[in-house]
Amino acid sequence: MPTKAQDDRIDAKHWEEVEEATELLHEERYAEAMVELRSALQRNPKNPYAYYFLGIAFFESGEVEAARGAYAASVRLAPQYLGARVALCHLLRMTGDIRGAIREGMAALSLAPGDPDALHAVGLAYHARGDDLAARKYLEAFLATGPEFEVAVETRSLLATLEGGGRSEPSEGDD
Repeated sequence: MPTKAQDDRIDAKHWEEVEEATELLHEERYAEAMVELRSALQRNPKNPYAYYFLGIAFFESGEVEAARGAYAASVRLAPQYLGARVALCHLLRMTGDIRGAIREGMAALSLAPGDPDALHAVGLAYHARGDDLAARKYLEAFLATGPEFEVAVETRSLLATLEGGGRSEPSEGDD
């Protein structure tokens, strides 16, 4: 079993291998990022960050099924990778796999109880399932973490819709 120091070195190497691709993603150069990430995966097929960022590139390019596969691969390689679990939760919700979304979201919360992104993802998944009581619980807990203004406004709007008994579908950009 590797030591903490060995794990840290491996993790740092994985991050280093995707550094150029993350810059391309920030510049919204998704096709170039995909090339870079695929190359990184050819060199090291066990890099969970390469799969995660490939999922982002796929998603931003409209390749939703490929994004799902990339996020799932990242989670398989690194079950403790919170960001990959939250991204997979959102993607599963958006593609109609609500049960899978809730499962991934709850796994994320078990890794990091109270994590704002995981709370938000789980709240949206429960809302998509029509369980407004559970949605309210997680979305209110998310708001209590002090999120950024825009997502807080969107979440309050969704909660107001729940209070009024109406249904509002979360948009694709909700995360």
